Amino acid sequence: MSQISTTGKRKYVPKRNWLATISWVVLALYVMYVFSLFELSGERFIAGLGNGADFIGRMFPPNFERYNLLIEGLLESLQIGIIATTAGVLFSLPLGFLAARNLMPSWITWIARGIIVACRSFHPVIVAILFVKAVGFGALAGVLALIVASIGFIAKLFAEAIEEISLKQIEAIRATGASFPNIILFGVLPQVMGRFIGFVSYQLDSNLRNSTMVGLVGAGGIGGTLFAAFQRFDYDFVAAILISIIAVIMAGEGINNIMRKLYR
Repeated sequence: MSQISTTGKRKYVPKRNWLATISWVVLALYVMYVFSLFELSGERFIAGLGNGADFIGRMFPPNFERYNLLIEGLLESLQIGIIATTAGVLFSLPLGFLAARNLMPSWITWIARGIIVACRSFHPVIVAILFVKAVGFGALAGVLALIVASIGFIAKLFAEAIEEISLKQIEAIRATGASFPNIILFGVLPQVMGRFIGFVSYQLDSNLRNSTMVGLVGAGGIGGTLFAAFQRFDYDFVAAILISIIAVIMAGEGINNIMRKLYR
């Protein structure tokens, strides 16, 4: 949209996008409505700051005297995360290939993607509750829950990575008369392996964190110890558990960085 200015030259005047304006207004009104449901107030916020300060004060200094419970829970969480990631990768590899639309017929990809969507539909804690009801309390329920979460993440991104590869390399290998497994091995995997290792390392990181969350509902790991400490108002031991979890996650991040550098 243009107008003629006082100097006789045409200047561009942007046309107002009424749909975008109305959308922003509706969003602002909705945010105000949501905040009204929370019953937020200055008095409540100030009281919360005092309660938070008191809670943090009771957490320090951390109590590491029961280190045997701490180490036992951390080791179980590590085992849950590593086993779940390994099994999730083994299931995600074939499922990712089946879900790739540039390699498989559409009816196969629809089935594979349906399985992936089902695995991604629920939070790991909800899945852990279901498995706790199915197989009972303990690490097995946590492993099964995180396997489902791993499949939903790795298989989806792996399929999308395969769909973005260059088909020229595949066509060249196919022209030599290579079988389909050889095409996958020499034409597809070399193009996606770097990204696949990134997916796996991220999921291992995620599973180590989620192994704490699923433990809160009885699926094993340090989460159960953390929940019990909260129930006993044993906040100095809670601080020790939280510090230990942070240390484990940081160590896992360092190992992931080393793995990426070695692969490159």
